[in-house]
Amino acid sequence: MAALPVYRWRLAPDGYATRRQLRAAGLRPGGQDVAAQLERPRRRRGPLIAYLYRVDLAKPVRPMTPGRWAALAKANAARRVCPQCGRDAGYVIPSSLGTCVPCDSPSTTARSA
Repeated sequence: MAALPVYRWRLAPDGYATRRQLRAAGLRPGGQDVAAQLERPRRRRGPLIAYLYRVDLAKPVRPMTPGRWAALAKANAARRVCPQCGRDAGYVIPSSLGTCVPCDSPSTTARSA
């Protein structure tokens, strides 16, 4: 197995991009393997590593179909429903709480009422 070329932070040649950079350009890796590696040194820990892909081999992002839009809307709606009281909270329920704020701390809502 051949070793990946490693570039220092901000010194990668043109023609390489990270996943985020590809996505911002409307592209995706398209099944290609990682072409290079970017390292950003840190003082007290190991370096941050970003994988680079070749831009010329990248493919356009697949468009969202109506079925995908519907599935995404349904999933986001489910994240707003409190599993304890069954109401739409009006916001995405934090996973740290697991329920809406009134169900999580009923003593504060009882005092305010």
